[in-house]
Amino acid sequence: MKQLLALVLFFCIIGLTAQNETDCNCCSPEHRQFDFWLGDWEVYNSEGEKIGENLIEKIEDNCLISEKWKGKKGSTGRSFNYFDPADSTWNQLWISNTGNILKLKGKAKANKMILKSHIVNGEKGKYYNQITWTQNGDGSVTQLWEILDENDKFLSETFKGVYRKKDY
Repeated sequence: MKQLLALVLFFCIIGLTAQNETDCNCCSPEHRQFDFWLGDWEVYNSEGEKIGENLIEKIEDNCLISEKWKGKKGSTGRSFNYFDPADSTWNQLWISNTGNILKLKGKAKANKMILKSHIVNGEKGKYYNQITWTQNGDGSVTQLWEILDENDKFLSETFKGVYRKKDY
């Protein structure tokens, strides 16, 4: 009887372990493509001046990447980033305390995430917002926000920040 009970217990534990390993709906390789951006960061401009801090973490059982930005001069913002298996794209919704809303869509490439807006009709014509995150060899991440014309030609740089992990 003890052997039977031990055998049943053994298979129950194995079954629960196997179930827990497969219960993660957002643990595919595609869902991990943006993991290089995860962390508690200090953000610097091209001159090496600290311009803000950014906490990037996975929430909702690894299905959502949450961003919490706090700029040195008081700006704040949040983004939610997710992989959509329906069309195999990454998506971001960014909202700042200034009312800026940005919706981006794109794909991962080697050591990069490139997301782009739909065309925007602005005061100076039509343009796209494109943000590229690049994983650097030293563990830092560079975020580059560019404005592109209707033909995807570079018009201007809106933001360039280098993310360095906080030292504790």
